[in-house]
Amino acid sequence: METDVGVSTSEEANGSAAKKKPTVVFVLGGPGSGKGTQCAYIVEHFGFTHFSAGDLLRGEIDSGSENGLMIKSMMNEGKIVPSEVTVKLLQKAMEESGNEKFLIDGFPRNDENRAAFAAVTGIEPAFVLFFDCPEEEMERRILNRNQGRDDDNIETIRKRFKVFLQSSLPVVQYYESIGKVHKIDAARPVEEVFESVKAVFTSINEKVKPHGRVQQKSTLLKLQLKWKMSFLRNGVCKGY
Repeated sequence: METDVGVSTSEEANGSAAKKKPTVVFVLGGPGSGKGTQCAYIVEHFGFTHFSAGDLLRGEIDSGSENGLMIKSMMNEGKIVPSEVTVKLLQKAMEESGNEKFLIDGFPRNDENRAAFAAVTGIEPAFVLFFDCPEEEMERRILNRNQGRDDDNIETIRKRFKVFLQSSLPVVQYYESIGKVHKIDAARPVEEVFESVKAVFTSINEKVKPHGRVQQKSTLLKLQLKWKMSFLRNGVCKGY
């Protein structure tokens, strides 16, 4: 009995160690670069789950949890929420999602975030999707989108641009130095941008498998071809 238990525990440990790590894609770009719109398309076409670090922090605050109250207090005092807190929220959300493919939007915001994500989760991103867009175009989009947000005024917008350039751009440059950045020209119309995005995800199709209707359609086409070949061999389609 002791031997059986020992073998079982060992096998379980080996299985756990061999468990495939999730595919994580960091999505970065300045405010107004179109990240949110493109993430929605990626979710629909490639079956990823989309997380925004900012949304998770706001959700934790709204939950009224002890952790949420701490985050709210820090924000109210103008303090930066520790990277580890944000990363643990992301980790929890990934574990609860039931998926293995994730888009993490607007994160890491700085090098500290990047290091904390690797240290806490043990996961390195498959790649970084960087939406490159001129500041003038991002500014025009934000001012025209009319979402009623308090931070959609010219002064605040320019501060956000500055923060992105100072904090997030070095993260893009780090991943670019190790060959993990796919840069997308985001100044074009939405449909054209997504064509470039699709090309990126199609090129890594060994990690991005067909899902939903796409997979069903592919299977149906294969069956139809198989049936047709069978009919031809048996003379059923002779004369057509």
